[in-house]
Amino acid sequence: MSKKHMGSSIDDFLKAEGVFEEAQSQAVKEVVAWQLAQAMKEKKISKNRMATLLKTSRTQVDRLLDAKNDITLSSLERAAAMVGRRVTIQLV
Repeated sequence: MSKKHMGSSIDDFLKAEGVFEEAQSQAVKEVVAWQLAQAMKEKKISKNRMATLLKTSRTQVDRLLDAKNDITLSSLERAAAMVGRRVTIQLV
């Protein structure tokens, strides 16, 4: 067993493997999708109702809630507004 990464952080490991940015991006998408789904659940908004509120299809709502998909910021902002939330973005 190689001890190349023994004692290093997961961030260091991902950077060494060349996948840090990709992993970071995927993690953010998963958290946002989860937060949107939770907010819909709290507000008792079904996917069909969300589609109606957004004037879109149920399939598009499924895409919003699937972290594998890339969604536009405007779509995310509209969806967040429907559940009483807003989107904030930071450069760090």
